[in-house]
Amino acid sequence: MTLVSPVRAGTETATAPPPGRRAARRAAGLAASLGVLLVVAAASVAIGAKPITLGEVWHGLAHYSGSDTDVVVRDVRVPRTVLGLLVGAALGLAGAVIQALTRNPLADPGLLGLNAGASAAVVSAISFLGVTSLTGYVWFAFLGTAVASVLVYALGGSRGATPVRLALAGTAVYAALYGYVNAVELLDTAALDKMRFWTVGSLASANMTVVKQVAPFLVVGAVLALALGRSLNAVALGDDTARALGTRLGRTRLLAMAAVTLLCGAATAACGPIAFVGLMVPHVVRALTGPDLRWTLPYAAVLSPVLLLAADVIGRVVSRPSELQAGVVTTLIGGPVFIYLVRRRRMAQL
Repeated sequence: MTLVSPVRAGTETATAPPPGRRAARRAAGLAASLGVLLVVAAASVAIGAKPITLGEVWHGLAHYSGSDTDVVVRDVRVPRTVLGLLVGAALGLAGAVIQALTRNPLADPGLLGLNAGASAAVVSAISFLGVTSLTGYVWFAFLGTAVASVLVYALGGSRGATPVRLALAGTAVYAALYGYVNAVELLDTAALDKMRFWTVGSLASANMTVVKQVAPFLVVGAVLALALGRSLNAVALGDDTARALGTRLGRTRLLAMAAVTLLCGAATAACGPIAFVGLMVPHVVRALTGPDLRWTLPYAAVLSPVLLLAADVIGRVVSRPSELQAGVVTTLIGGPVFIYLVRRRRMAQL
């Protein structure tokens, strides 16, 4: 009889394949995921609410002349696709980090009150400062996310924070800030009208100015999140085990919160709060790779843009000549799929 030991982040079963073979399989799977991402990104440029032939798409990319179709391809669809790639990767990484940080596979940026912070800052800018442009929303949303993350980290105990304290502090901040948002919207109908489009979650207003504004924050946040993979693996084993392994828990949690702030702040600022990407994709990835965050994070960074761009393409096609926003489509797709996964297989362990 073969004895099988329990599997938890970093441990292996007696019947598992050799480490080199597992790593090769994971690397091959990641390469295949990158191939899928390239296909979906190409579809995002080629397919839209306005039918355009592949020849016209190529002309707009390689021989830009300023015609209507060239403008649609290069000035509308390309920035939209680039922003979808960046935001999708950010949401996937942020979701995986938050789930590891709180040891809760159902956690997402909303659990820590980050989306609420962005919404509170945006509604304040609209109502009290008269901000009306997306480029203005970006900075206020990012600032709101940063303030919310600092508040949650402080209320959760700062360097003595625990997953439970962080989750409870995030829930309290979420409730308080969304109460404020609802109050402002009830008193200021103009703010309510301007917030409606942003809160749905959309790539439709993407342009290269917004991409350039948020890209540095997303890149720094992504690098920081990927660098924390080994430390977060130790955190997943429990505080006592992590300390025994030499992990500095306070430093790891602070850096993880910083990474999540950069990723969620910039992504939410650019597109509004988009649901289910940061929640569902890391869970699906763990079912493929196991709980090792050194693999979970890169997979999430690749597969999350696949979901977001696919949702955006679907939204453009199903309601032509108008569009269904990506945030609506991710909810419609993600909800049933996530319920199916939870009911059909045991929840992947962190």
